[in-house]
Amino acid sequence: MHKLVVLYPTPVDPDHFRDYYVTNHLPLVTRLPGLLAWRYSFDVTAAQGQTPYFAVFEAEFADAAAMTAARASPQGLQVSADVANYATGGAVVIHYAVQ
Repeated sequence: MHKLVVLYPTPVDPDHFRDYYVTNHLPLVTRLPGLLAWRYSFDVTAAQGQTPYFAVFEAEFADAAAMTAARASPQGLQVSADVANYATGGAVVIHYAVQ
C-alpha cells in the first residue's frame, strides 16, 4: 500500500476553498486511475498549539508505481493543475509506503 497525503495551509478565502474543493476538485480526484481509497477533512487540529493546516487529503494506491502512474496520467495532471484554483495558501504533498 502507498499513501499520498496533501496538507493545505489556511487559504485566503476558506469558504471558497471548501466549496470549490468539494464541488470541483474532488470529482476530478475520483477519476484518478488506480485510486483505491480517499478521504479528506476540514477539521484539522494540532495536539498542541495552533495547527498549521486548514485541510488534509489522503489517497491510497496499491504501490508507488501506481501512484506515480496516476499522477502522470491526464487525469492526474488535471488534478494537479486545478490546485491553484482553490489552494491560495499552497499545498504540501507527501507520500510513503505504508508499513
